[in-house]
Amino acid sequence: MSNRVSDWVSFWDQPHSIYVNERHFDVHYRDIADATIKLAPKPGSRILDYGCGEAIHADRVAATASSVLLCESSANVRAKLAERFRDEPKIKVLDPDAVAALPDASLDFILANSLAQYLSEAELDRLLALWRRLLAPGGRLVLGDVIPPGVGAIDDVSALLKYAARNGFLTAAFIGLVRTVLSPYGKLRRQLGIASYSEAAILDRLRAAGYSAERLPFNIEHHPKRMTFQAHPEVTP
Repeated sequence: MSNRVSDWVSFWDQPHSIYVNERHFDVHYRDIADATIKLAPKPGSRILDYGCGEAIHADRVAATASSVLLCESSANVRAKLAERFRDEPKIKVLDPDAVAALPDASLDFILANSLAQYLSEAELDRLLALWRRLLAPGGRLVLGDVIPPGVGAIDDVSALLKYAARNGFLTAAFIGLVRTVLSPYGKLRRQLGIASYSEAAILDRLRAAGYSAERLPFNIEHHPKRMTFQAHPEVTP
């Protein structure tokens, strides 16, 4: 694990203020769960959410899947997930090493949402190769919330406020934005930066890793200027 990734893992391992209130926290994970259900290639899919965060609505996904694997680098977040879903037999919580040890072609759908921006290019390429190995024929990878060059803080603020207005936490969003700028997240983001990729760059990386790929006409998250891609393992002769 690079220093960049370990710094971000340390951040997510501690209490933080990324979500402005409980309503924001709930609707964010609800929307991701509902998008996962829609994007999975078939009912009863074997699903991996890589870099899942707190995934509080993974039970919604499990209701339509044969299994749901939640992969998270943060030990504290994994502990919360294991406790939350201790009575849900379809859900397993794994660390990245356990995912790397999974059998070839053992998954139908992999979601990696809001992850690429925290990785180096080499780390992203390594994971693309791993996910390619894990996907069964006909499987699907969705790489969500990829940040294009030139999309910055003003765009982020605008997207969050519109999302908050739609979902009933606008006042909390104004307060939360100030808190986030002054928080360890704001400091860490300024120190480490956030990786950005053009549409062509992501498609090139996916194709080089052995996928056929396309950009979807929507982003899986609330930010309309960020990008979501779907990719399928290419069949080798």
